[in-house]
Amino acid sequence: MVDQHRFLLKESELPTVWYNIVPDLPHPPEPPLHPATREPVKPEDLAPIFPESLIAQEASPQQFIDIPGEVLDLYRLWRPTPLLRAHRLERHLKTPARIYYKYEGVSPAGSHKPNTAVAQAFYNRKDGTRRLTTETGAGQWGSALTMACHFFGLECCVYMVRVSFDQKPYRRVMMQTWGGKVFPSPSENTQAGKDILAKHPDSLGSLGIAISEAIEDAVKTPDSKYSLGSVLNHVLLHQTIIGEEALLQMKQAGEDLPDVVVGCVGGGSNFAGLAFPFLREKMAGKKMLRAIAVEPTACPTLTGGEYRYDFGDVAETTPLLLMYTLGHDFIPPGIHAGGLRYHGMAPLISLLHKEELIEARAFQQAAVFESALVFAGTEGIIVAPEAAHAVKAVIDEAEKCTASGEEKVILFNLSGHGYLDLGAYDIYINEGLPEVNHQS
Repeated sequence: MVDQHRFLLKESELPTVWYNIVPDLPHPPEPPLHPATREPVKPEDLAPIFPESLIAQEASPQQFIDIPGEVLDLYRLWRPTPLLRAHRLERHLKTPARIYYKYEGVSPAGSHKPNTAVAQAFYNRKDGTRRLTTETGAGQWGSALTMACHFFGLECCVYMVRVSFDQKPYRRVMMQTWGGKVFPSPSENTQAGKDILAKHPDSLGSLGIAISEAIEDAVKTPDSKYSLGSVLNHVLLHQTIIGEEALLQMKQAGEDLPDVVVGCVGGGSNFAGLAFPFLREKMAGKKMLRAIAVEPTACPTLTGGEYRYDFGDVAETTPLLLMYTLGHDFIPPGIHAGGLRYHGMAPLISLLHKEELIEARAFQQAAVFESALVFAGTEGIIVAPEAAHAVKAVIDEAEKCTASGEEKVILFNLSGHGYLDLGAYDIYINEGLPEVNHQS
């Protein structure tokens, strides 16, 4: 019998709801606080930057939320995404573990980010928005949002973290191809950007700075709203279609629930998208599976941050969120996993970590790229530097099974391909990457 590699759902099996984990948490998450009053934010406080529909989703008590038909129609351009069994990687590692990965790199933008970009563009157009602003780290999110805005007839302005703007020029070209305007951040386009450049003319930028610029732009420009690709509840909500599909596909593969679920984390969206539906099963007592969030040692939010209220941006314009944070003024080193260079973690993921319902790991970028080459050599896919963090953790878990003889089932989210990150691979292969640790 030939081993089956791919497990595919029909379009008719595409899930029609998103999963909201909030009702299933051990206790309700603490509310965001107004940056001026330090009181819990009200819906009207968020109205200058978000449309009404997304504000409602941010605080929704519903366990499941219907996916609108127009969103489902666009999802079908790439969804359902495949679940694959990594037979060749298993044989290479000589492990009894069974390794599966959900491959989100098949989307037009090459990552999981369109799952929320399409939804956010839809709700903004529905509520009368004409223009969206956003930040992007490695460019995956900016690519996804410019594509989604193009589909729904919205203008899109992206502030791309300077170090990634320089490292990943073709991500910029993708955004421009879909009609987006792209500025390196910090920029001269906003007061927040000018303030940073006045103090640090050679600033590499950060997601915190880019968020400040995008919010300032949205508030000052008529008919504009701000959109973000991670951290907030409604963003994580939209990504749960990944895990809902994976639950069905694991059954196709003849598996019960996995023993270990893995995803990389910057703000937390792709990890949440896969893990939250499986954590629902864990919290219901169906299996004591482990969920591992993986981050870089250069920006170790979960493994090195403090659990406290903090701003989401450098200019202190966002509500304060209760989360693991390295401090909103933290500027990470210019590692090649640009999408993981964020000082804070999604409040929902932070709460799960605080309650010890998930685990966290941090790895050096050289070790991460070494694992990425192993994966490329066995499974053939060159993964994004962000997703390579998950690959490193999976290999570690599989090697533990090799040593112990345990036949664990490991599932991870391969959140994006790395075909626009080959500059980073070039440096790693031909020059070598330095070890970079968080400096407290």
